[in-house]
Amino acid sequence: MKFNTITIHGGQQHEEATGAVMTPIFQTSTYAQSSPGQNKGYEYSRAANPTRTALENAFASIENGTHGFAFASGLAAIDCVLRLLKPGDEVIAGDDLYGGTYRMFTRLFERYGLKFQYVNMNNPNNVVEAISSATKLIWIETPTNPLMKIADIEAIALAVKNVNKDLLIAVDNTFATPYLQRPLDLGADIVMHSATKYLGGHSDLVMGALMVKDENLAKELHFIQFAAGAVAGPMDSFLALRGIKTLHVRMQRHCENGKKIAEFLNEHDKIEKVFYPGFSDHEGHEVAKKQMKDFGGMVSFRFKDSNKATAFKFLESTKVFTLAESLGGVESLVNHPVTMTHASIPEEERLKIGITNSLIRLSVGIEDIDDLLADLEQALAQL
Repeated sequence: MKFNTITIHGGQQHEEATGAVMTPIFQTSTYAQSSPGQNKGYEYSRAANPTRTALENAFASIENGTHGFAFASGLAAIDCVLRLLKPGDEVIAGDDLYGGTYRMFTRLFERYGLKFQYVNMNNPNNVVEAISSATKLIWIETPTNPLMKIADIEAIALAVKNVNKDLLIAVDNTFATPYLQRPLDLGADIVMHSATKYLGGHSDLVMGALMVKDENLAKELHFIQFAAGAVAGPMDSFLALRGIKTLHVRMQRHCENGKKIAEFLNEHDKIEKVFYPGFSDHEGHEVAKKQMKDFGGMVSFRFKDSNKATAFKFLESTKVFTLAESLGGVESLVNHPVTMTHASIPEEERLKIGITNSLIRLSVGIEDIDDLLADLEQALAQL
């Protein structure tokens, strides 16, 4: 099946008892057994729930994987991956990460003996040069949050596996979604999503996802999911299933609107720089063209005026764009990374990579583009 069909039918079956077209919400914690250990495939909902199973099958399908896993949040999914490691192991990650990922790495897992190196993944050689005997995992985010850096997944995977075929490569595919790129097909071992964002698509759930192809890796992840217990509930699983069915049509509009917003901002005299991989002068543009179907609906920009008050005035002036955390919903959101999504990253580290007081991140929704452009125009006029 083509992707637009997979989002609707991939990994799905009509419910056996009634023939229900949509997967029911199996709001149950436990299941009757005919004899001790004899059941119909389900015994306790932490291990498996039919609604979550349907979602996990859909997760696997849209990323062209064989196994999917649904978690209580994106960070719970990342936590599961890190639990594959042991004290003394090292992770090489990009230098521009979602603040919650960085916080988990530095404030939770460093205390348990994991080590982390941060490199600019624009160049695959930077990753290879950082590999040591302790390295066990490469953590890639592309496009990055919030600076929209692009990492060449295939080139990194080939280079890393050439050094050590046993090194795991995980890709946070939240910004791109499988509509734009499929990391498993490019050599990654694990794909992670904050399904809270584009996969759910309606700002009404919090969820994480992992997708893999390797059977043994899938068994390990399932054991950790079961043993640690940070699973997605049936209601959220139902909502995510519903969201995935419209992923392709939503992403088309996100991409269309994102391109026009980026072009508008790029021509505005109050804007110093726009971060958008669809521009030919973007450092990762050629890689993005190669590995992505389009350039997505995320756009960041920096004002010429570096005063935080200017940024705040703009953020307080939008009317269609809502000032809020998160991204990937049908509605357009505006965000100030320094004080919101990336506040947990030390100022020195933020400034080193370019997350400044005047940086703004937009999650461009699927509203009418004329209304979005008019809103930005009026907000910029307030400055």
